[in-house]
Amino acid sequence: MAITPSVRLSVSEAAKLFGVSTRTIRRSIAKNDISYIVVQGRYKIDFESLLKWSQSSTTVRKKRDSAGIGQFVERWRIKNTLYSPNPQRIPTDEKEDKGDLKDL
Repeated sequence: MAITPSVRLSVSEAAKLFGVSTRTIRRSIAKNDISYIVVQGRYKIDFESLLKWSQSSTTVRKKRDSAGIGQFVERWRIKNTLYSPNPQRIPTDEKEDKGDLKDL
């Protein structure tokens, strides 16, 4: 059985990343909207549940996109097609996923 590591954030890190206040994060923790663990008396929030939570509410989604991590998405897009992924090299079938990438 393989254990997958999970990314965990503090309340303040989550608030900065998603453009909301720490109070909003703590309210969501109290409502059990976000999964977390307590380490040495501090909340450590599961990043996956934080993403799902940020997509569930329109208000949080807008804050995430304007003041949080979403404001940088446009900058991350690759504008130079020379360095863009070639769609012919991206596996689209399970058979291609299992095979060796000899043609690269």
